[in-house]
Amino acid sequence: MSVKEVLHTDLAPAAVGPYSQAVAANNMIFTSGQIPINPKTGKIEATTIEEQTEQVMQNLHCVLAEGGVAFDRVIKTTCFLADMNDFAAFNGVYGKYFPENAPARSCVQVAALPMGAKVEVEVIAVKG
Repeated sequence: MSVKEVLHTDLAPAAVGPYSQAVAANNMIFTSGQIPINPKTGKIEATTIEEQTEQVMQNLHCVLAEGGVAFDRVIKTTCFLADMNDFAAFNGVYGKYFPENAPARSCVQVAALPMGAKVEVEVIAVKG
């Protein structure tokens, strides 16, 4: 029996390197960071921070669903912004996915994100 289960869904962008969309282990799900790639085209189409955050959260929704959980099971997020001036606008969209009992979170500005993305988010969720 394997200690971990690799999760994959075609409803979220495929991994573009040696990593998995998510891994389930010990009743927990750990997602890789999601950037705002449209899984149908493989490209970033959204231009504003709000649109990009929405795409990121939809991608995470699909990955979490593959593991049998939803946002209410998320206990920790790590958020990366290319520009901290986007923090308030990012929060406006992000908050819709955690209307109550929000998870613990870190949010940092980074020098750059893959494919010129404005935002990347990874989550840890508990199953069951």
